[in-house]
Amino acid sequence: MMTKPPLDILLCAPRGFCAGVVRAIDAVEKALAIHGAPVYVRHEIVHNKYVVENLKRKGAVFVRELDEIPDTTAPVIFSAHGVPKSVPEAAQARNFFAIDATCPLVTKVHREAQVHHKKGRHIILIGHGGHPEVIGTMGQLPEGAATLVETVDDIARLQPADPENLAFVTQTTLSVDDTQDMVDALKERFPSIVGPHKEDICYATTNRQGAVKRVAPQVDAMIVVGSPNSSNSQRLREVAEREGCPVVRLILRAEDIDWSVFGNVRRLGITAGASAPEILVEEIIDAFAERYEVSVESVSTADESVFFPLPRELREQAAE
Repeated sequence: MMTKPPLDILLCAPRGFCAGVVRAIDAVEKALAIHGAPVYVRHEIVHNKYVVENLKRKGAVFVRELDEIPDTTAPVIFSAHGVPKSVPEAAQARNFFAIDATCPLVTKVHREAQVHHKKGRHIILIGHGGHPEVIGTMGQLPEGAATLVETVDDIARLQPADPENLAFVTQTTLSVDDTQDMVDALKERFPSIVGPHKEDICYATTNRQGAVKRVAPQVDAMIVVGSPNSSNSQRLREVAEREGCPVVRLILRAEDIDWSVFGNVRRLGITAGASAPEILVEEIIDAFAERYEVSVESVSTADESVFFPLPRELREQAAE
């Protein structure tokens, strides 16, 4: 009987679900429990295929836009990433029972942008074009009230009408280090620019990147559990690469592991994006345990105790 080679797994903590993701998934499941199927959800509730497919099996119907939903009294839920103002307005016009599952930390950015606009400031949004959160934040404001920048080069090219009257906000799921470089560039070009009272990058993004920074230099390879369309998961991959880890892979399920890449690994780091459930982490550890004599050590860099209550509509119905 062949002996398995040894493998030390360093498991990043915190990892996986954040409070905003838990709230959004719970909102769909609570709506299904109260109202039964179907419950309509605009866009993926969170960016994780496993989570979305699981909710579909329970009766959630995912749509890209509201016009795909028939006239209905069933709940219509907006995803954790937030939506432009036009979406709840369209839902109200059709008398939908709308439930907003936007993460409260994304809502915070929306409110900051609205306050700056009311004060007459032009808003610079640091983010990734096309991401639902960026679309939602830009959609809180009139056309032309905000400018998206994705790189330091974008900042160098900015030509605002009033350089003395600017403010900036950021997407919540960005790389902490890259964003700081962009904030520094903004402040250098526009010293009077106004920023948020508390940084917009959410606690979960910051904490998960911090754990990866600790683990990545210590391991031969790193797996980030998450979906390719998850911004915070992609940023974890980038952080691990930047910290010098020679092999980094973003993987959704154990079946996606390319074993040829991990053949000579003796120390493996594992983390998970904020929309990836722990069951997928366990599945991947189990897959390695079939091939290696595995020992698992948790590397913790922060404690998380953040909790967000369900959307008000569901709290009221649950109380009734």
